[in-house]
Amino acid sequence: MNRHIAYAMASAALFGASTPMAKVLVGDIPPVMLGGLLYLGSGLGLGLFRLVRDRGWRPSGLQPGEWPWLLGVVAVGGLLGPVALMVGLSQVAGATASLLLNLEAVLTALLAWVVFGESADRRIVLGMVAIVAGGVVLAVPDEAAATASWSGLLAIALACLCWAIDNNLTRRVSASDAVFIASVKGLVAGTVNVSIALWLGATMPGPSLLAAASLVGLLGYGVSLVLFVLALRGLGTARAGAYFATAPFVGAAVAIVFVGEPVTPGFWLAAAFMAWGVWLHVSETHAHAHTHEAMGHTHRHRHDLHHQHAHRPGVDVREPHTHWHEHEALTHKHPHYPDLHHRHRHRHRH
Repeated sequence: MNRHIAYAMASAALFGASTPMAKVLVGDIPPVMLGGLLYLGSGLGLGLFRLVRDRGWRPSGLQPGEWPWLLGVVAVGGLLGPVALMVGLSQVAGATASLLLNLEAVLTALLAWVVFGESADRRIVLGMVAIVAGGVVLAVPDEAAATASWSGLLAIALACLCWAIDNNLTRRVSASDAVFIASVKGLVAGTVNVSIALWLGATMPGPSLLAAASLVGLLGYGVSLVLFVLALRGLGTARAGAYFATAPFVGAAVAIVFVGEPVTPGFWLAAAFMAWGVWLHVSETHAHAHTHEAMGHTHRHRHDLHHQHAHRPGVDVREPHTHWHEHEALTHKHPHYPDLHHRHRHRHRH
């Protein structure tokens, strides 16, 4: 679990750093064009990495029933979400935008718990509230919030809703190659949004701005998404989203260390809230009798409690390895999280 927490925190750090960078670029690049370039840089960079890593093209591992979920991820999170954010950033101050971006974690968790039936107890809910409260504290001392454009605020809130839906849909395909998922999302969303921007009359930025937008997109949208998909496998949507909500704090800490911004009392109060929330999540113990239905899928694994299967001829048996495998029905009790193999609904909160 600690590995998956590290994935979620690293994903938050990269995305948190990308927001102020995008705020700088949105003054020189139209919002729709910038949203497209961020994802296009992500898709091209990750696509090239995948080709080099695999020494050529390899199948994604997505099953036929998973493609609709991926298309939903691309449409909602890749096409609509970034454009809404860029429109909002063009009308709202950066600190106010940081405050509103905490809505993503709240909406992600609510959808995971209410719509998709992911487990949650009072400890996890309280941890989520504490983490989001820390983000709110970081952004509250901002006089621009009182005069912010309502259309800009609504645009950022819409972006948060899009990404909340995106996060829950991505969980459905998180067993597949994370780099493939992120690269497809970036290539499709980037191509469509750049095409729309050109059709609306925008022009491609110069080489330096184009390179800057591509790099910000690769790290803040591409690598960040790869890490978030890996976190989804081991933590579930709501918990991964809670760790991801630490992005504003990470961004503030980076500004203090590297930019020399002053340390305010609000920073330490936010740090206390977020540390408490993360501790509540890390120290969670969730165990009850549960049933695994028979299923088959492909993902990277070791032969542990949930992977006791024989191998077909030709399968590389060195662990960890990736291949299609089937799980027989199993009922047992042990501490677990809503990871790739524990996506059952709960009759009661534990």
